[in-house]
Amino acid sequence: MEPTRDYPLFGGAFSATLPPGAIDVSDLRPVPDNQEVFCHRVTDQSLIMELLELQAHAQGEEAARYHFEDVGGVQEARVVQVEAVQPLLLENLALRGCCQEAWILSGKQQVAKENQQVAKYVTLYQALLRLPQYQTDLLLTFNQPP
Repeated sequence: MEPTRDYPLFGGAFSATLPPGAIDVSDLRPVPDNQEVFCHRVTDQSLIMELLELQAHAQGEEAARYHFEDVGGVQEARVVQVEAVQPLLLENLALRGCCQEAWILSGKQQVAKENQQVAKYVTLYQALLRLPQYQTDLLLTFNQPP
């Protein structure tokens, strides 16, 4: 079995430990500079890390919902359904010194994959870390296909 590995993100600004079988999607297709995208070759699960402009107009739980709905819009989701939103305890984060607040959201979106007509429900788990001193929202999205 392939071991986990540390993978540099955003030009080495920080890193993440990835599970065996993780594939860097930028090796397969273009990925925007503000994203790091990984998928699993067998399960079709994906992990997207995005550095986004701080959405200062949205606070607390509303900010987590905003980003979830925005992802649904970008993916042209036919259904966007939030199941749960809760705060993430900052004392458990390595970024706690610079993270003002953090939220975890789970939900479902009905989306069609590229070049497919049939839309399927995908379960999404998102973590939103708010970094106002950098004018940045860090969004981590884990997609669990059916």
